[in-house]
Amino acid sequence: MNKLLLPILVLSLVACKSEQKKDYSNSTRESNTALDEEWISLFDNNSAKGWRAYNGKSLPPQWVVIDGVLTFETDKRLETDKKGGKDIVYAAEEFDNFELRWEWKIPEGGNSGILYHVQEGEWGPPEVAPEYQLLDDLKWEEINNASLEPWQKTGADYAMHVPDEQMKIVKPALQWNSSRIVFTEDKVEHWLNGKKLLEFQPWTADWEARKKAGKWKDFPNYGAFKKGFITIQDHDSPIWFRNMKIKKL
Repeated sequence: MNKLLLPILVLSLVACKSEQKKDYSNSTRESNTALDEEWISLFDNNSAKGWRAYNGKSLPPQWVVIDGVLTFETDKRLETDKKGGKDIVYAAEEFDNFELRWEWKIPEGGNSGILYHVQEGEWGPPEVAPEYQLLDDLKWEEINNASLEPWQKTGADYAMHVPDEQMKIVKPALQWNSSRIVFTEDKVEHWLNGKKLLEFQPWTADWEARKKAGKWKDFPNYGAFKKGFITIQDHDSPIWFRNMKIKKL
């Protein structure tokens, strides 16, 4: 009798383990889906819906989305357009604490930036908002016959905190990079190509000292806003973005 029951017992245990494994897999898929839903994609394959000009009502014609890539086309400038000044904001929502991820590439000598906590007004975005600097570190100085300070180079918290050069992986022009900003009131991080370049705490005594001693000493509203728009800077350079997404923290 025991010999007859043993195979049945073994089969029951196998079926039970299989069912448990199946349930775990379903739970994992549901969890991953929930995680994906936390991320907000800032543009899709066909449009830049939600974006518009800084202090404007529509998207400047130079900014277009082609095959999932948001790009600034300098050849679409009119003769009456001034160089630079076509900054755009993701006006669909304001963010305070967040993680922002994106991929980007830039031509030789190119220059741009990502700003956050931007509020519109009678000032330019860099005068009030922190900026993750985007630049062609390898060729900019040669092409422009000028030298740069470390706080002006890729990955810097522009004019405030410099990136760790030992951690920086600089890719040549027209190659895709991946960047990340993590912002909370306790800690801010800048990442480039999988490496953390810098870390600081905003609005501390050290932060105030850097502001008062540097480029922003004559701009009292710099860093004053703790919530605002994500902004892309037009520095009269072609630039390409893809896979830009943000998560609230």
